Amino acid sequence: MTERSVLMVQVIGIYALWLREVKRSLRDRGQLIGGVSRPILWVLIMGIGLNPYFRGEVYGQVTFVVPYTYLQFIFPAVIALNILFTSVQAAVSVIWDREFGFLREVLVSPLSRGSILLGKVLGGATVAVLHGCLVLLLAKFADVSLTLPKILETLGLMAMLAFALTSLGVVIANHIRSFQGFGVFSNAVILPLYFTSSSVFPLDPALTSAQTRVVYPDWLVTVVEWNPLTYAVDALRGALIGFNQFDPRLGIAIMGISGVVLFAVALYEFRRA
Repeated sequence: MTERSVLMVQVIGIYALWLREVKRSLRDRGQLIGGVSRPILWVLIMGIGLNPYFRGEVYGQVTFVVPYTYLQFIFPAVIALNILFTSVQAAVSVIWDREFGFLREVLVSPLSRGSILLGKVLGGATVAVLHGCLVLLLAKFADVSLTLPKILETLGLMAMLAFALTSLGVVIANHIRSFQGFGVFSNAVILPLYFTSSSVFPLDPALTSAQTRVVYPDWLVTVVEWNPLTYAVDALRGALIGFNQFDPRLGIAIMGISGVVLFAVALYEFRRA
């Protein structure tokens, strides 16, 4: 085979695996119900319920103010939540394919392991982005205005986040041999990662690091600042409502680097499996 024909085989194989992942996920009613119910729960119930309490507060000599409603503040974080759950859970297909022999059949094909993994990760990331788009349908209820530039920027950020998180899911799946174990372990990763990402409470950008530690315990601020998802949520928040707690370029850089590193780790472990 010529170099060009080899490349075409890899591209076609990646596309076939991507399409298989997308079709299988879209046929999963449970995953679809979860993708719809999560944003409804967070935006329409928690967001509206907590919205009246989201006001400026004074802690000693520190004034803590966020110039947005709680619905607006939490809306980008709900997009990240939907992507987080969908991306990590999409990696369960690795366990499924390994359990039922499909992975063994693919591994003896002309496709390289890198192409196999890329097809599966891209498929999972695509579904995660679609689930993120479900949240965008609730923008009107959260009083978030959408324009074409906002939507395009948000889609780009969602794609980067979904790729990184799907790669993380594959890393987890490479170490888990059962569906039950994957569910327990993935939830043990998802929930702490999300709740410590400044998704449901803000770190006021007007405050210094020392002032922030007056409002919150030192350990919590440290965990939030070291959580990579913090910067992804912040980048989405900046794109949708114009509120950033950190430099948005930092969020883009962290998502890009995390995606490359996590995919490299997933590929390394996939080749050893």
